[in-house]
Amino acid sequence: MSIFPRIALKPEVHDYLRNVFINKEVLAAVSQGEAEQRFQRLLSCLSHPPALTCVRASTHLASLEEIQHRLGEELKQQQKCDSQSEDISVTILPHPHIPDVLLLPVIGPRPVVQLTSEVIVGAQCGSAVLRGAHVFAPGILATPKFMKTGDAVSVFSDLEGKCTRGNKDFKGKKVFVGNGVAEMDRSNIFCSDEPVKGVGIRMVEPLYQSPSFDGVLPSLAFLQNLPSVVVGHVLGPRPGERILDMCAAPGGKTCHIAALMGGQGEVVALDKIRGKVERIRQNAKALHLDCIKAHCFNSIKAVCTDQAQDTEGPPFPPQSFDRVLLDAPCSGLGQRPSMVCTWNLKEICSYQPLQRKLFHTAVRLLKRGGVLVYSTCTVTLSENEEQVAWALNTFPCLTLQPQEPHIGAEGMLGAGLSPEQLRLLQRFSPELGWSAAEARGEDDTNKDTIGFFIAKFLKS
Repeated sequence: MSIFPRIALKPEVHDYLRNVFINKEVLAAVSQGEAEQRFQRLLSCLSHPPALTCVRASTHLASLEEIQHRLGEELKQQQKCDSQSEDISVTILPHPHIPDVLLLPVIGPRPVVQLTSEVIVGAQCGSAVLRGAHVFAPGILATPKFMKTGDAVSVFSDLEGKCTRGNKDFKGKKVFVGNGVAEMDRSNIFCSDEPVKGVGIRMVEPLYQSPSFDGVLPSLAFLQNLPSVVVGHVLGPRPGERILDMCAAPGGKTCHIAALMGGQGEVVALDKIRGKVERIRQNAKALHLDCIKAHCFNSIKAVCTDQAQDTEGPPFPPQSFDRVLLDAPCSGLGQRPSMVCTWNLKEICSYQPLQRKLFHTAVRLLKRGGVLVYSTCTVTLSENEEQVAWALNTFPCLTLQPQEPHIGAEGMLGAGLSPEQLRLLQRFSPELGWSAAEARGEDDTNKDTIGFFIAKFLKS
């Protein structure tokens, strides 16, 4: 059900995306009206949270049934401890097709009455609230002048990024995301000499009801979008293999790959930001996965010219890995909920050259007979289907492969790929299942996700 405005884009980005979804190949297959409707549905669904919260279960440590039971008990206990929170039963369902996924239906939008006291948070913080988070103090931009701990407040997300930190009476565009209770005085949030930490507003009546997973079963339950879990299964890691995750932070997919291998083999994780690499190591330690080797390194330079070089860390000789995951840096236009994108067209289009540089390295590092999986969390053609067409033309050694599981839609028209090639691609297109008029049912399990793209190649 659509209750928020469509995602706000710069006019040049809006027109660019519209041309993507109403291209000549699409118009040869469907009417202009159908293509336009799909594009408008995309803009609507991007500003709303998915209908299900996805949890990847650490089935290398415990059975899915045990984790499902323990998660249910933990969330019940969480509700008992939070006396001000509403008592709402939590449903936890196993995914019908993915053996290590649990799904929690999101309840919303709910009829929550707005209060007179208003707190404004940044857009990123507001999106997190819509997916079950409390408001952490660094995300708070404006509060009532005399807000004290214990005050009931309504929380709004700043739509245009115009609210200045410390504001007392913001009049700009904002969207209501729920009611909460202040955990800090205003003075502690804005007047502290040191960076403020911790929960600033505890959400008690969110517009979309979803459990907070802060500190809940950290070694057994890992919050991860459904398509991101599918990527690990599509890669198909096997015990004893050596696998490279080229752009690994924050490490969710890295840890999933290692878990699917039963901890047997080696998963090399690269990222060029040191703080993110440390987070990968922390995640690996929390999930008891000792086979992960994380390095701070620019993946574009991860292949060396010396065939005889035999080092544990990068750069690596050509053909060093059985499988490579290139979950590429991208424009991120599939992320949900996202009510505003402040990027200009130059920024949106800047990722294709970077992705191609990474692709060259990935192919060189992959063994003959090895598998390369390319994925993004965006909806553009230039970063998805066009990259596949370019890769097939640039690297004759690559062929597209069937994906298992294949629970998303096929690839989108517009890049000159054949129907057979499009069927081998997997595009999670939330707009295809999004309609304010239709009831959400079981079929939405695989449709109402973030926007995402997966391609699987074999190197001959």
